[in-house]
Amino acid sequence: MAETAAGVGRFKANYAVERKIEPFYKGGKAQLDQTGHHLFCICGTRVNILEVASGVVLQSLEQEDQEDITAFDLSPDDEVLVTASRALLLAQWAWREGSVTRLWKAVHTAPVATMAFDPTSTLLATGGCDGAVRVWDIVRHYGTHHFRGSPGVVHLVAFHPDPTRLLLFSSAADAAIRMWSLQDRSCLAVLTAHYSAVTSLAFSANGHTMLSSGRDKICVIWDLQSCQATRTVPVFESVEAAVLLPEEPVSQLGVKSSGLYFLTAGDQGTLRVWEAASGQCVYTQARPPGPGRELTHCTLARTAGLLLSATADHNLLLYEARSLRLQKQFAGYSEEVLDVRFLGPEDSHVIVASNSPCLKVFELQTSACQILHGHTDIVLALDVFRKGWLFASCAKDQSVRIWRMNKAGQVICVAQGSGHTHSVGTICCSRLKESFLVTGSQDCTVKLWPLPKALLSKNTAPDNSPILLQAQTTQRCHDKDINSVAIAPNDKLLATGSQDRTAKLWALPQCQLLGVFSGHRRGLWCVQFSPMDQVLATASADGTIKLWALQDFSCLKTFEGHDASVLKVAFVSRGTQLLSSGSDGLLKLWTIKNNECVRTLDAHEDKVWGLHCSRLDDRALTGASDSRVILWKDVTEAEQAEEQARQEEQVVRQQELDNLLHEKRYLRALGLAISLDRPHTVLTVIQAIRRDPEACEKLEATMLRLRRDQKEALLRFCITWNTNSRHCHEAQAVLGVLLRREAPEELLAYEGVRAALEALLPYTERHFQRLSRTLQAATFLDFLWHNMKLPVLAATPTPWETHKEALP
Repeated sequence: MAETAAGVGRFKANYAVERKIEPFYKGGKAQLDQTGHHLFCICGTRVNILEVASGVVLQSLEQEDQEDITAFDLSPDDEVLVTASRALLLAQWAWREGSVTRLWKAVHTAPVATMAFDPTSTLLATGGCDGAVRVWDIVRHYGTHHFRGSPGVVHLVAFHPDPTRLLLFSSAADAAIRMWSLQDRSCLAVLTAHYSAVTSLAFSANGHTMLSSGRDKICVIWDLQSCQATRTVPVFESVEAAVLLPEEPVSQLGVKSSGLYFLTAGDQGTLRVWEAASGQCVYTQARPPGPGRELTHCTLARTAGLLLSATADHNLLLYEARSLRLQKQFAGYSEEVLDVRFLGPEDSHVIVASNSPCLKVFELQTSACQILHGHTDIVLALDVFRKGWLFASCAKDQSVRIWRMNKAGQVICVAQGSGHTHSVGTICCSRLKESFLVTGSQDCTVKLWPLPKALLSKNTAPDNSPILLQAQTTQRCHDKDINSVAIAPNDKLLATGSQDRTAKLWALPQCQLLGVFSGHRRGLWCVQFSPMDQVLATASADGTIKLWALQDFSCLKTFEGHDASVLKVAFVSRGTQLLSSGSDGLLKLWTIKNNECVRTLDAHEDKVWGLHCSRLDDRALTGASDSRVILWKDVTEAEQAEEQARQEEQVVRQQELDNLLHEKRYLRALGLAISLDRPHTVLTVIQAIRRDPEACEKLEATMLRLRRDQKEALLRFCITWNTNSRHCHEAQAVLGVLLRREAPEELLAYEGVRAALEALLPYTERHFQRLSRTLQAATFLDFLWHNMKLPVLAATPTPWETHKEALP
């Protein structure tokens, strides 16, 4: 059993959070600064600012009201950021420092839905859910215009690029575009051509032409001098954003002349380039498979030459504008994380399967993200082969896929297979060699898939289509869903755990039943073989973990401690400890030998579905329904070294304190004792000072030379000493010095002085009453002594004197 290996590896005592991969974008607007170095996006109550190069969140800006952010905009000069919240407050930020420079009421009667700066970065237009459009002077801090007349929510505002024309455009629920004159404070024109919501407005370089896009599957070219539509281009998809491209030939995008070309992003999930003059599509981007690819936002940073698009599943994609070559990918929000794994021979990457058909691969060192497309439904489980380059995934689309990462960190799908008749919920790769994998499904069967030899050859071209996998063995194993499969370290045994409350042991490769593990009261979520002993661990919805002997299928140990379902379990410390995760969001570390829960780790807020340990057993990875992926580091050795260093320092300081007391260097001794934060040691120093013949003067002289924080510490210690009649004299002596020599204003400025006085008063009064009673008793005794009249007794001769007298 696992106890036999207890002496082999050291026990772990604690893990600490090393890193978190958290949501930073939950849909809505995303914007690049002009340099393309920073990315701004909304995440609930915050606007997050990412460094594009590293993917790190530099600032997370939240307004004082802590309400959801409804709109934001960055000024064209990249200096001012303005946010609007549901509390109808507008905040102006110095975003590099993360500080609010101005906060004011939006005056709208409903939340602000959109906002935009003018080209000079001095005016800000806000469109509200109340149908009003307001213009603000950001420099002089006042409202300049209030335009009424738009029905419903104003969801789009944009200034004309020529600041001298002082034109503002807006669009509301009626799908019309209104052109407002800031100079005349009136609506100059209402442009009607769309039949559904207008989603974006873009202007040509000379300012004479405007492009509008809508969800009615058309884009309209407008002549702003005549306020007429010059061309309607059917684009055959609901367009969320249209961007006018620079008027110069770009052969990669099919732009062959210097005419007007525009790019659209919409529900087909592809970027397409159109020629305005002919209305022809000249370039279409290849569309990856799977749902969730619809594009919800697109913006162009002209100075940086970058194009940013956002997908419906909250991924942000950054392209080089001239070639639409993908430069960066950011996974903004993972929803429910269902499984996580370390990837690479040195665990340099992590794979995340979330509530999506896409897989996300993060490089830990650089935070670079790669989004993998292939599955057509939610990916449910992952596993990695022994060497770390190959990994497998299974999904609700009833398929299994094998992926390979090259040395550059790029991942491609190299094999796929299907055959299950329901969702494939669990997968496990062979442990000894990269030779096969096993899947378990809701169809109550497991399948064994051998890896083709062509897959293992190193000369597989990356552009080859995935090899087709064929199942070698299919076995009906349980009467209900199979939630977990595990392969033994020698590749000869298979364990399955099911919703039918049992685990079963099978011989590979033919899947012959060897035995059944019965004892859990509810369904099993995880089964795991020990890496060292013939033991199987099972985790169940009944809140327990059980260890079973493979020889006789008996239950060896039961671990109770989780208050809810235990979802995952893993062996650590070379099989001597267990790490478990539950639906209560907690991780627990168990020592098998004594059934003790060594540590409970609390960093997740929801079900922890994913748990994986690194090859070196020094890190753990968890993923949960709270959309967080957390990397944990084993800090046992660090904490032990820190504790040992602390103890050694305590010994050295104690010796130094003894030497100082011996040399009667009371000031240094008292300062050292206070820095150790040991009230009893400080008390010892005070007692040593009071034993000195010139105690009062020395105590006073020593205390007055202390710093204020040291005097505050002394006052705190006095509270404890004063509760004990044996030590109250020292407390009263210290209090006496403070009250006599410190000015009342200084005393009142001490931290916690009021609470200290409230704690000192009752005990001081009690000590005073006790001393008063003792003084009365002593006075009475003295009175008695002086008033006692003892009779004068005659001197009685001693026996020696009597004897002398008797001598002749």
